[in-house]
Amino acid sequence: MKVTLERNALLKSLGHVHRVVERRNTYPILANVLLAATDGALQLRATDLDIEVTESVPAMVGTKGTTTVPAHTLFEIVRKLADGAEVNLETDGSDQMKITSGRSRFFLSCLAADGFPDLKSGDFSHTFSMSASALHDLIERTQFAISTEETRYYLNGIFFHTTKEKGADVLRAVATDGHRLARADADAPKGAIGMPGIIVPRKTVAELQKLLEGEDTEVGVEVSDTKIRLSVGGVVLLSKLIEGTFPDYERVTPKNNDKQMIVDKATFATAVDRVSTIASDRGGKAVKLSANDGMLELSVTNPDHGTANEEVPVDFAESQFEIGFNARYLLDIISQIKTENASFLFSDSGSPTLVTEQGNEKALYVLMPMRV
Repeated sequence: MKVTLERNALLKSLGHVHRVVERRNTYPILANVLLAATDGALQLRATDLDIEVTESVPAMVGTKGTTTVPAHTLFEIVRKLADGAEVNLETDGSDQMKITSGRSRFFLSCLAADGFPDLKSGDFSHTFSMSASALHDLIERTQFAISTEETRYYLNGIFFHTTKEKGADVLRAVATDGHRLARADADAPKGAIGMPGIIVPRKTVAELQKLLEGEDTEVGVEVSDTKIRLSVGGVVLLSKLIEGTFPDYERVTPKNNDKQMIVDKATFATAVDRVSTIASDRGGKAVKLSANDGMLELSVTNPDHGTANEEVPVDFAESQFEIGFNARYLLDIISQIKTENASFLFSDSGSPTLVTEQGNEKALYVLMPMRV
């Protein structure tokens, strides 16, 4: 194999594919990236057996061929080469690849490409496309609530499905860890209606979010019961899905919370952040909200360090109301509010609270209270 290509193009492509490679691997070849030189292009592919990322980059191909080399090492080498430099990759049938650029020379150990795993895609039942910004928004609004508790594996991702909302077809994303729930809707793309409900794993979500960042293009989506394939520009991401049944989120979404509190998002978030400085991890980072006569007092008590409190003005019809939350969970939700004001809908101090953007029903958040 003999290939010449531009350093920045190779670096960008390696940046997309090398992230899925785990630092520690039982099988040495899983630490490698597959390089396949074809007519006018170099294809790169990496996998961890759950996710596979493939991308082609334009190249001058002197000799076609295929090999695999350590992904993270190759990425670091290319990253440290001069901006805009020309990079030559060459193998001569031995177990080494020669990398040259300017006066730099590197030799990397290779493993035969025929041992590189292929994550078979199978047949997809639904195919559609949607804007990168719309998909990124669904992920951004929900991914913070993905559970990290491995025993409840079915919560370790975002649940995507189509449903009806006020008579309109929507593509809905839901994530929950049992303490908070995030739900976001986008107009259902043509071809998505009736797709199976799928749970996209946390790592896939993170990789997809990076791929979609700043993109202004259409994303091709293909879905089956077990896999999802997404095409973003020249990058193709294929991933296994989480097997299992996502819980009935509608059952825990409040329907009759009638005590509405409107608060300035920025003022409220800053106050929560300040008073939670002394909150104890042992106490669950608890912050108490006490509403009285148009003011909301936020207070924290830490037996080891002392107390903190701050008041913010609110629009709240109730004369008196108290409730407690985990401060970090509260800040996570508030950070997703895009409007100037946040709307809190309460039932009582022991029931889930609903948080929404004022005037926007496409996203909502549910937060379980704490005893304080």
